[in-house]
Amino acid sequence: LAYKPGEPSFVIDNYELFQNYPNPFNPSTTIRYDLLEDGLVTLKVFDILGQEVKTLVNSVQPARRYEVQFNSEGLASGVYIYRLQVNDFSQSKKMIILK
Repeated sequence: LAYKPGEPSFVIDNYELFQNYPNPFNPSTTIRYDLLEDGLVTLKVFDILGQEVKTLVNSVQPARRYEVQFNSEGLASGVYIYRLQVNDFSQSKKMIILK
């Protein structure tokens, strides 16, 4: 990955899904993740029962750091799970909507 002036200098050495921020949140939050390699990326949100409530990303993306905004409009307060899948990597985290 090339460094561009004005950007923080870091090297992505792994796939990683970060904790959303802010958390708890209302109405929106940011989900950040790192891709080590190019791949078909899915980032989905599920309710606590495992029902999919939103697909945030479903596309091929090049290796780099990403930030995705998630708006909880139409969803009830509670605990939700977001899951990143790319190539052989899968990771999930919890987030809380407080209305």
